[in-house]
Amino acid sequence: MINSFEVRETNKMIEENNLDVRTITMGISLLDCISSEVDTTCDNIYKKILAKAGKLVETGDEIALEFGIPIVNKRVSVTPISLIGASCCKETADFVKIAKTLDRAAHKINVNFIGGFSALVSKGMTPAEKLLIESIPEALASTERVCSSVNVGSTKTGIDMDAVKLLGETIVKTAELTKDSGSIGCAKLVVFCNAPDDNPFMAGAFHGVTEADTIINVGVSGPGVVKRAISEVKGSDFGTLCETIKKTAFKVTRVGQLVAREASQRLGVPFGIIDLSLAPTPAIGDSVAEILEEMGLEYVGAPGTTAALALLNDQVKKGGIMASSYVGGLSGAFIPVSEDQGMIDSVNAGMLTLEKLEAMTCVCSVGLDMIAIPGSTKSSTISGIIADEMAIGMINQKTTAVRLIPVIGKDVGDTVEFGGLLGYAPIMPVNGADCSDFINRGGRIPAPIHSFKN
Repeated sequence: MINSFEVRETNKMIEENNLDVRTITMGISLLDCISSEVDTTCDNIYKKILAKAGKLVETGDEIALEFGIPIVNKRVSVTPISLIGASCCKETADFVKIAKTLDRAAHKINVNFIGGFSALVSKGMTPAEKLLIESIPEALASTERVCSSVNVGSTKTGIDMDAVKLLGETIVKTAELTKDSGSIGCAKLVVFCNAPDDNPFMAGAFHGVTEADTIINVGVSGPGVVKRAISEVKGSDFGTLCETIKKTAFKVTRVGQLVAREASQRLGVPFGIIDLSLAPTPAIGDSVAEILEEMGLEYVGAPGTTAALALLNDQVKKGGIMASSYVGGLSGAFIPVSEDQGMIDSVNAGMLTLEKLEAMTCVCSVGLDMIAIPGSTKSSTISGIIADEMAIGMINQKTTAVRLIPVIGKDVGDTVEFGGLLGYAPIMPVNGADCSDFINRGGRIPAPIHSFKN
């Protein structure tokens, strides 16, 4: 039970420190929508999403009003579309038609994003999966609310370097097709290693094939709450710091647990997981970078940054697991540049580089996220950055991801404005040394030796 003290404490965190439920995401299986005809498949998809998620936004708004807890986003994730379209999609235009159907459904039920225009290709690509990847630029350019993800590696299978090369080219094409809006299509495309099946956060959410027909997953966030708590133990030892973060994460997760169970009960959909991820927004005081600086760093990027982030990520997970038996998704700390004012300030001060961000991804929850780079960056260079990040995930048995935005017409020193939760970003320099001969080798990087556990 949640007592009156917890209610008052939660209200204070909401009012003063930007605590919110970042998303209620309904996962929907589309396996029963498969048909040999693309138009029939699209009709089945549209009808099922409306039938299952038609009351998602209304229910989320009711819970927010009743409990006084901000619920920022209501979203839907679906089975990877490369599977759903495998028997009916014969050309890229067929997959684009499905993307437009997803977008139409998202508008109808008024969710802000729908994820799952995805493919899982960590060991190789089927013809349908390759076709879906090739359709991503047009799909993202012709829709508003569709998000796409591709898993190209895992600890168990290695890294599909053919897919890595193709995705470098795909990101460049997506940037070109959406150049009139700051190449924003790339902000809706993420490349994964070890992607989780139950991630409620966009752009990487999809509904895994091992999940139930429908499921409710909740993502809760509160960087401002954690920063406030750390500020109250300034100068204390690391044991005290860790305990403070862990207890704060526990309290934040309890809020998510309450909302998740209410949404599950009211919608008649099973509760899946709570994802406690410190996900920053452009709002003042809602920054992961400021948490790290509150620990004692002058700027994010200073020596000690990776250690501070490792500590934060670990204690957030420990606190979350204390509060709920069903913590999942990504759960930890996100470090998206464009969505975090503290990160932006460090980049502009020359204290945070792409290479340092890559080091930080070894210990955070995701990877290189929402990073704007020069529009002239070669596709092979982007593929090389993806390969590096996938290798970190594969070797360290963790989720890593890349969401790079080569902004057409922009160069280092410029900024790009995305708006809303996506914020704005300075264009960051990229190492210009050529890696094309490496990327063009083709094939697959084998799984590491410690993947053999049977």
